[in-house]
Amino acid sequence: MDKQKSNYHHGNLYQSLINSAGDMIQEQGIDSLSMRKLADYVGVSRTAPYHHFKDKNQLLCAIAETGFKLQDEFVSADHSEVNHQAITDDAKDNGLQELERLVQSYIQFAISHPAHYDLMYGGKIWKQKLATESLEIASRHSFKHWLERIEEFQARKVLNQQESSLRLAQVAWATLHGLCRLTNDGVYVDNDDVLEMGKTAARMMLSNATES
Repeated sequence: MDKQKSNYHHGNLYQSLINSAGDMIQEQGIDSLSMRKLADYVGVSRTAPYHHFKDKNQLLCAIAETGFKLQDEFVSADHSEVNHQAITDDAKDNGLQELERLVQSYIQFAISHPAHYDLMYGGKIWKQKLATESLEIASRHSFKHWLERIEEFQARKVLNQQESSLRLAQVAWATLHGLCRLTNDGVYVDNDDVLEMGKTAARMMLSNATES
């Protein structure tokens, strides 16, 4: 409690609540989170969270929205890192390496933020049609960012140009999502092995491009 109070700064309660709730679901699971427990965890009155979130669902949507922003940062970090090699590396090899890094960045985010990932793509929000407008915007923006990356690879002739960018983006995402869910659900237990599976998926997509 004292630690949480020392981390709380007046005027930034909204972000403190989101960050603390994210820590709580990471440590204890989504079902363990409540507005009362969150208030105690942060060190504020039990009515304070309701000034920013009308209920637990709105709070969960805000956490999921933060997850999409974090995911975009993971993917963008990959993009900024690899472009320096484009001039010196063989174009085909560089394309494969960049694609491998991209899919590994996606997987690494999911397995390092499993609670966020579950909220972002799980049925607790979407299946019950409980997403806030802000979350819907964030999710669309995130997929648009993913689609733009796929379009870049197609323009560079790294990925199959016979398929639409949208369809490739959907299939590539579904493939990675499957790996992430199998890992976070405990079916695959070796994270390094899953990252290698991601590289295999990247090579399969690349080989399709070279054969077309």
